[in-house]
Amino acid sequence: MYKSDLEIAKEAKMLPIQKIAENLGIDEEDIELYGKYKAKLSLNLFEKLQNKEDGKTILVTAITPTPAGEGKSTTTVGLGEAFALINKKAIIALREPSLGPVMGVKGGAAGGGYAQVVPMEDLNLHFTGDIHAITTANNTLAALIDNHIYQGNELNIDPKNITFKRCMDINDRSLRQVIIGAGSRVNGVMREDGFNISVASEIMAVFCLSTSLKEMKRKLAEIVIGYTFDKKPVKVGDLKVEGALTLLLKDAIKPNLVQTVENTPVLVHGGPFANIAHGCNSIIASKMGLKMADYLITEAGFGADLGAEKFLDIKTRIAGIKPHAVVIVATVRALKMHGGVNKQNLKEENVEALVKGIENLEKHIETVKSFNLPYVVALNKFVNDSEAELNALISWGKENDHPIEMSEVWEFGGKGAVNIANKLVELIDNNTDYKFKHLYDLNETIENKIETICKTVYGADGVEFTANAKKQIAEFNANGWDKLPICMAKTQNSLSDDPKKFGRPKGFKITVRELRPSIGAGFLVALTGTMLTMPGLPKVPSAMAMDVDEYGVAYGLF
Repeated sequence: MYKSDLEIAKEAKMLPIQKIAENLGIDEEDIELYGKYKAKLSLNLFEKLQNKEDGKTILVTAITPTPAGEGKSTTTVGLGEAFALINKKAIIALREPSLGPVMGVKGGAAGGGYAQVVPMEDLNLHFTGDIHAITTANNTLAALIDNHIYQGNELNIDPKNITFKRCMDINDRSLRQVIIGAGSRVNGVMREDGFNISVASEIMAVFCLSTSLKEMKRKLAEIVIGYTFDKKPVKVGDLKVEGALTLLLKDAIKPNLVQTVENTPVLVHGGPFANIAHGCNSIIASKMGLKMADYLITEAGFGADLGAEKFLDIKTRIAGIKPHAVVIVATVRALKMHGGVNKQNLKEENVEALVKGIENLEKHIETVKSFNLPYVVALNKFVNDSEAELNALISWGKENDHPIEMSEVWEFGGKGAVNIANKLVELIDNNTDYKFKHLYDLNETIENKIETICKTVYGADGVEFTANAKKQIAEFNANGWDKLPICMAKTQNSLSDDPKKFGRPKGFKITVRELRPSIGAGFLVALTGTMLTMPGLPKVPSAMAMDVDEYGVAYGLF
């Protein structure tokens, strides 16, 4: 009988976080303790490390996710543990879990089995309070906007054209569209508003794409909050409140240091979603990790069509990071679902469906190759995978010259990915002269950049822009925002914008219904299909299985 993730986490022999920091060469003066096993790293440390040579960046991505599970975070963590076992100095960089998915569908997001981050309960709940600080900064700004209008509206802001929304870190569909200021005049100006989930807030994106308090303050000032009556953009800097917002985030911007169950160091910082935001951990954590280790192993949310594309087209540009190799995680179970098998029948051997579903993996490989990057496929093994299914996938890899390595990190921890770690070292050492390239040039038009992503990454035949989207593109061009990268907001469940189309859809177009300027973050968001920025809870939320006993011991996180 296998132990649950929470049971394994509780049995882990954690080292005091000072010891993890010491192993990385961090002085005691540069860590701020949050209990015995969590710490924040000072911004002074970031300055001290500037003259050190960068390590190599390894990005972990995956095929299109399914309810069968892929194990991207688990593979990332196990891979970090594996590098330690082959005597390579590595550090893992992850995003912070959002309470929305934790209480909704996932139940936890710290890896799994013997490839997970601890303390698991802390990480999945309030951790060091970073997302709460971002939520507070976001809602402080929202309150200041409405107060400005109530107190005389010196900036001539049109209450019907305020684009900045409130947020909270729980899935709550009831808050997607709300009316605020109802009742008497003392309650403020009545208008329509709405909530995003906190991890879709532009403040989260700014937070993750800044490397100092000074830079974060500058980017916060550039956030567009709405428009005047004569359709001129209004920014946070016009309200003169960027200083207050930075003050609320001054501790949150310091990266968090924790460890895996095998005591490998992990930086967990920032948490933007990859289907509605840019889906990568903070630049400051990644760059700090690159200075402290020979290999930085990081992940980007969902499949290569979302997180990886945004990591490679947005984060690397802003951060000046050069990726060295990519790991694409796949499972037999998920590929069978892409081949047409229902979730309840996944335990049954079905080589035919697996072979059909491989087309999804193939498309993600093509995407990674379009960036000119070396890669390896990590086949995350599940208990019910048959030898025939595993052999069929491995044979396909050999026949098509795709490197595939078995991953068994959930069951064996780092030992289950030593083969992948060795393969990555070999790939990186043998590809020193590769020419990493972005998908598009920033000087291309907004339409061309979106079309390039949709055709190259999703396999679409083209893009249809709604009348509203066309109007917004004209406005963005007039405002000088057309040279920014694009952050696509698309369903994670399909390469297309229709979540019901599994596998590798053909003969489809992507519909761009709306664009939003994230000028502070430094990109434009293109919303496709029916994509929402505030998710809802499932019929049976994970929260219903969670509890805590009289001694404070958690149950139900998995």
